[in-house]
Amino acid sequence: MNTAPVLTGEGLVKRFGTTTALAGVDFQVRRAESVAIMGPSGSGKSTLLHCLAGILRPDEGRVSLDGRRIENLGEADRSVLRRTRFGFVFQFGQLLPELPSVENVALPLMLDGVARRTAVARAASWFGPLGLAGLEQRRPGELSGGQAQRVAIARALICEPAVVFADEPTGSLDQTTGAETLRLLTDSTRKQGACLVMVTHDPTVAAACDRVVEVRDGLIRGGGAPLAVPVRAGAGPAGAPRAEVAHGPEPTVAFSAGRVASGSEPVAVRPGHSAPASGPAGAERPQWPVVPATAVPATAVPATTLPAPAPSGHHNEEGARLW
Repeated sequence: MNTAPVLTGEGLVKRFGTTTALAGVDFQVRRAESVAIMGPSGSGKSTLLHCLAGILRPDEGRVSLDGRRIENLGEADRSVLRRTRFGFVFQFGQLLPELPSVENVALPLMLDGVARRTAVARAASWFGPLGLAGLEQRRPGELSGGQAQRVAIARALICEPAVVFADEPTGSLDQTTGAETLRLLTDSTRKQGACLVMVTHDPTVAAACDRVVEVRDGLIRGGGAPLAVPVRAGAGPAGAPRAEVAHGPEPTVAFSAGRVASGSEPVAVRPGHSAPASGPAGAERPQWPVVPATAVPATAVPATTLPAPAPSGHHNEEGARLW
């Protein structure tokens, strides 16, 4: 079995003006592995995803796909890479409102030169397995939120990507719809042998992945290799029995000036517990997320609520060009 990482990030640094979003992050993911990236708002988790996906260029460090560096590619080459080797599922589907669903799914193929008839036929084959049979000609405005996200999943997978990136893919869905969407996303990527890198703030969603890493203040917790919080087999979406996070003795975390001190042991947090912390007086104590033993209710969003049309050229919700 090949255990070599498919995608790696080494020493990634990204600044926006005087703000350091990433402060030297190392990350890797292997074939068919799913990794959740957690962290509070503003911690740098989405910036990490965008650097790994070639949407943003890191100011320092390197990103490699199958051993080939990609962070130094030009915009045109990175656009081709995003279209052919990567798939994307964002919080809002980012579907083109003018196109029927089947053409939204076929779009990456057509942009890559595949004939329209062939691309649409391949796209249509995804609708049955994802529970969308009969909805091929509906436009995004005629779909529920969950249906639109499943169309986005099909679009992400149609080019058989090496890596699928998902940024809060269930964040705009109610709990039941989100759980089903998450199951389809994780199962479909695994069956295709693709890696899944998913950003989420929800520990229940993160528990569906093989590993969880936490980004805080632009660093992966622990200051070294990615923190692996293995989830036992049987972890699944909200509503399913939750698998406990693997753990040993209760850990202690030393920190200074709001950062985990170099050499601190990686932390595995038990459901319902938090990690005790030590440090100098007055130092800011990081608040580690706790993976709960039961599902955390999600804020319900009307199923028919859809985002405004995406800008031309297809961008994500933060305005970064995808294709």
